[in-house]
Amino acid sequence: MKLGPWDDVIKHADERIKAGWLVYQQWNCSHCGAKQTMPDANKFYMLGDCEECGKRTDIKANGMNFMATLGAPAYKDMIK
Repeated sequence: MKLGPWDDVIKHADERIKAGWLVYQQWNCSHCGAKQTMPDANKFYMLGDCEECGKRTDIKANGMNFMATLGAPAYKDMIK
């Protein structure tokens, strides 16, 4: 995964959030390299604990990215 600088990614994510998307922070563990995704939508953390090796990464210093999803209408709203 390509990582970007904190300020650039926050700006891009904020644009998506304002457009109604759900944004999930992603980062790579600086110790084992495992790709990680934070479980909280529209929240960004400066530090992250790896689910694989348990070590902490300084996300702000190492860079990050995000995954964005746009929800579909509820199933009941699709049936007329």
